[in-house]
Amino acid sequence: MAREKSLEERLFAAAVLRRSFELSGDEHRQGFRFVYDGVLRDLQLADEDVVEFLRTHAAEVEQALGRHRP
Repeated sequence: MAREKSLEERLFAAAVLRRSFELSGDEHRQGFRFVYDGVLRDLQLADEDVVEFLRTHAAEVEQALGRHRP
C-alpha cells in the first residue's frame, strides 16, 4: 500500500498541474476545469489553497516544470 501524501505534497502536485495548464494557453481552459476540479476533489484540496501555495512556492513549481531561472 502506498503511503499517504502530505498536505504539502498534494498542494505541490495540484500547483504544478494548475501552472502547466496556465502556460498552455486558453485553448485548454475547458479541459483544465474538468481535470483540475477532479484532482482537487481527489486530493481533498481547495483552489484557494493551491493559489496561495503557488504564491509562496512559485520557484519550486517553475523548476518542476523545467522553467527555472539561472
